[in-house]
Amino acid sequence: MSNSDSAAQVQSVDRAISVLELLAQGEAGITEIAGELGVHKSTVSRLVSVLESRGLVEQLGERGKYAIGFGVVRLAGAATGRMDLTKLGQPVCQTLADSFGETVNIAVHDAGVAINITQARGSAAVSAVNWIGQRTPLHATSSGKILLAYLPPDERRRLASLPLDAYTENTVVEASRLLSELEEVASQGYAACFEELELGLHAVAVPVRGHRGEVVAAMSASGPSYRLSRERVDQIVSTMSSAAADLSAQLGYFAG
Repeated sequence: MSNSDSAAQVQSVDRAISVLELLAQGEAGITEIAGELGVHKSTVSRLVSVLESRGLVEQLGERGKYAIGFGVVRLAGAATGRMDLTKLGQPVCQTLADSFGETVNIAVHDAGVAINITQARGSAAVSAVNWIGQRTPLHATSSGKILLAYLPPDERRRLASLPLDAYTENTVVEASRLLSELEEVASQGYAACFEELELGLHAVAVPVRGHRGEVVAAMSASGPSYRLSRERVDQIVSTMSSAAADLSAQLGYFAG
């Protein structure tokens, strides 16, 4: 693709967003939209046609004005759900962090990585690292393994088959071994990482579910290996799972 083609695509995306922003203020026809954007009506017709095919705008009557479509509601609902998760998850994370003395995070899956959206630090936490907004690898973190384990099988296999970076000598980089571990994660309901992302760092994570029962996030506790030992991981899993169930209930999920 040439630079000119790429620039044209970016311009089209920008104009499409401008159309949505304009319609968010009220109904408008093709001529009116074209005038506001300062472009030809044929350009607006093409943009509106694509947006309409995705349900983001809808035509009010035959050859009538256009308005925001219900597809936008779906997108807004997804964003609202994530914001709710951040807001509701913070006190849950803080309670666990205070109880364990470690750092507790909530992460979500985004384009092949885990992104931390909430963090709370306990009194014994030795790291001052702010993980919020940080992108971490799925295969080398406890949160990432939770998010991978509950993906549809085809997507899970696809991500596991990609080249996997080794962060330490303990990082699982073989697809077959990772997939086998993910099956165990899904079966036992938690994932642990022992010095797979950083030497001296251990972590354990449990799933958080949305109102339809789908796993929408992972909640993890991490700390130094000398304190968050394998034995201690086994001891705190039930507490974490209970807290995650409470958070899931706040998000509308109730186990049958």
